[in-house]
Amino acid sequence: MKNNTIITISREFGTGGRQIANLLGEMLGIKVYDRKLLEGLKEQYNLTQEEMDKIKARKDNWWTHFVEFYQQATAWSNRPYYELPYVPAVTSQLLYNEEELILKALAEQESCIILGRTGFHIFRDYPGAFRVFLMADMSFRRDKVARRLNINEGNADVLIKKVDEERENFTQTFSGKSRSDAHNYDLAINVAGMEPQEVAKLIAACIRQRK
Repeated sequence: MKNNTIITISREFGTGGRQIANLLGEMLGIKVYDRKLLEGLKEQYNLTQEEMDKIKARKDNWWTHFVEFYQQATAWSNRPYYELPYVPAVTSQLLYNEEELILKALAEQESCIILGRTGFHIFRDYPGAFRVFLMADMSFRRDKVARRLNINEGNADVLIKKVDEERENFTQTFSGKSRSDAHNYDLAINVAGMEPQEVAKLIAACIRQRK
């Protein structure tokens, strides 16, 4: 595997992780991969270990096809936050293994940002990985979710609790770790009171400093 820079971003719901990841990607000139794009890749290529081996064995450049798909899918995936209701992934160990396979294939080709998907665990031993966790107090997240989804604070509380529990269960199931454990990360940021652009700049500065 090349020594590409792989940035993984885990986050509490309502911290603006998707927006921060996209801003960081723009700053660094690298792509962002999240659940929706990964599910699209799995569907597009029917990716299993066997299928991935077949794709890599082709005479044509399989990576070119990945890039083309990314360009087509990004426009849909990056629609405004409020148009993307959270739908928990119903997965299994087999599907998770296939997703891990895709992420590692992406990392072989280029530097990239992985949003969620236990990226901190998948790339825990990868020397080019920089693992980030975004958190904030409940009042900040409640206000952010309520405003962006145009719902009242009570419903925002319920949604935040639901999504946080689902993400934690997913992480515990497939990594055996808690996503809120600071030992999993190189950088943990309380984003309350910070603009997404400021958070992205902070992450970029930390990455450059470490290099």
